[in-house]
Amino acid sequence: MKVLSVVGNRPQFIKSGPVSVALREAGIDEVVLHTGQHWDPEMSAVFFDELELPEPAYRLEVKSADPDAMRPGIAAALADERPDWVLVYGDTNSTLAGAQAAAGPAGGVAVAHVEAGLRSGDLSMPEERNRIAVDRVAELLLPPDERSAETLRREGVPGRIEVIGDVMRDALDLLLPAAKRREVPYGKPYAVVTLHREANTTPERLRRLVSELNATGWTFVFPVHPRTRRVLDEHQIRLAPTVQPVGPLGYLDMLALVAGASRVVTDSGGLQKEAYWLGIPCVTLRDTTEWVDTVRVGANALVDPSDPVTLGVTLSNARFPSDAPTLYGDGRASERLARALLLPAA
Repeated sequence: MKVLSVVGNRPQFIKSGPVSVALREAGIDEVVLHTGQHWDPEMSAVFFDELELPEPAYRLEVKSADPDAMRPGIAAALADERPDWVLVYGDTNSTLAGAQAAAGPAGGVAVAHVEAGLRSGDLSMPEERNRIAVDRVAELLLPPDERSAETLRREGVPGRIEVIGDVMRDALDLLLPAAKRREVPYGKPYAVVTLHREANTTPERLRRLVSELNATGWTFVFPVHPRTRRVLDEHQIRLAPTVQPVGPLGYLDMLALVAGASRVVTDSGGLQKEAYWLGIPCVTLRDTTEWVDTVRVGANALVDPSDPVTLGVTLSNARFPSDAPTLYGDGRASERLARALLLPAA
């Protein structure tokens, strides 16, 4: 059996690590295609080096998040490799492009979707639209939990549903011991903040968010995404001395930073989960989330980024529940994924 794995951004590189190991151990031949959605070395190459990921057989180098620019290169790889499956992760434009190229008339290859069934309910987010579109064409849907599987059943998707857990948990369990050996060069206590979503990096909104961060008086370490950095610089949005900007971090350094934090403030989906697994209270700068269970159990609080006046109070009140349940799997999702690919078609 041969699988073409389509990856294009930082979280997908991380998720693909334990999956590649599981595929190899199951005797499945994997070919990796990097779309080039994240092309900056600090957002791309560092993860392949640090996590010892297999070198992609295909690098499209599109240097764009436009799925239309990615599809021809993916289609060419499909024609060359003729895989049994195309494996896509999450909700990015790389995910959409991979699924569309595979499921289209010229592709004719079965799609397997990791993190299927997640919904935030916010159709203004391109990620939400991507999730829905990919789930409609996937032949194998791999949700992280039963709630997401039930969402897929309600929507009537035609593909086979196999609950496997979250492959990001696999990566965290595998790499946390190495991360904890890394020195974190920041005095405690500190909170971690990340901002990268398109809606939150418009100049007006980013200025408002930074103003509220500055006003909290909290000490923040702020790994700055390249898109966010451009807006900060071009529009002269000033960070308070208590908000310390740093360049994008590799996964191990970021994991060490979050593990040592007192709070996480983010608009990332993956960081909400990582904070939960590490037992760190999280404040999410969005008014919806696909990881709703973290909010329901009280470990994560949403702050409307269009009007973030409650940020300071929410940050101070954030606590991690002492009775927090296990969410999103047990660290063996990659093994289940490989087994699901090997099951005969119904």
